[in-house]
Amino acid sequence: MNRARVALSAISASFLLVLASLLPAPAQTSWPSRNVRFIVPLGPGSGADIGARLFADKLEARWGKPVVVENRPGGDGIVAISAFVSAHDDHTLLFSPAATFTAHPYLHDKLPYEQSDLLPIARVSNTIVVIAAPVSLKVDSLADLVALVRAQPGKLNWATATGISDFLFASFLKNADLDMSKVPYRDPVQPATDVGEGRIQFYWGALAIVRPHVQAGKAKLLAVSNSVHIPDEPAVPTVREAGFPALAYDGLVGLFGPRDMADSVRERIAADIREVAGDPAIAARLLSTGQLVSPGRPAEFAASIDAQRAVVARIAKEMGIKPAQQSQ
Repeated sequence: MNRARVALSAISASFLLVLASLLPAPAQTSWPSRNVRFIVPLGPGSGADIGARLFADKLEARWGKPVVVENRPGGDGIVAISAFVSAHDDHTLLFSPAATFTAHPYLHDKLPYEQSDLLPIARVSNTIVVIAAPVSLKVDSLADLVALVRAQPGKLNWATATGISDFLFASFLKNADLDMSKVPYRDPVQPATDVGEGRIQFYWGALAIVRPHVQAGKAKLLAVSNSVHIPDEPAVPTVREAGFPALAYDGLVGLFGPRDMADSVRERIAADIREVAGDPAIAARLLSTGQLVSPGRPAEFAASIDAQRAVVARIAKEMGIKPAQQSQ
């Protein structure tokens, strides 16, 4: 009798296992279930890299799983984005400035990804974006610099980081009927060096890159493109305060997931980002790299990126630049 019961129990257990294998897998209720990877489109030591590592350390302790930062610089951010998209994995995230890709459709003939492949999860920070000129140029304000450009058409040079700032400044020059010569750079650090040496008269880029030349007394900050002042440089006006609202721009930096990432996971990550961002040590360290802590929810971050894309699209239309056909 006992043997019959044992046999029957074994058969029942086997039947249940077979039945379970035929049923759909239950939805994942816990994230992360394994290691998380942050892919960064800039090299070690960049503001985005430092921010990614700061948050990775804090989130690793919070999540109980390793968070690995992987630098994939090059190709105007396309190298990193391609690696992220090809992973097809909700544990592989892109930690990137939005300016890395919002202008891509107008800068490249063909792209290996679609905009919908980059699903906004959470804004983490805002890069402090500044306008600087050589001290040797002897201008004290952005208005002074614009007046000098108008008085010397075609004689002064400008440089920006690639992407939205390129579009904004080219549009500004056209609408203001100003003539300056653009100097293209592959390395975003070199133009800041050239501003310090007086070879570039107008530099528009990350504060972190130009600050060493300001501290050395070779470059001068004329304005900040962000909507707020630089905390440790309150005397530097915003571009709106300086009378040039067309140059207003907040550098968005945040996390992106694959297009099919569950909303619940996005909200979970965003909530953890907001919690971690409350650490004063995080804010202080990011400020030292030219960034302002500014965590946001998925919908808010997505809306900010859509607004940035709309600005780029408007300017591209004004300048007769058509978007590239993205690959499907």
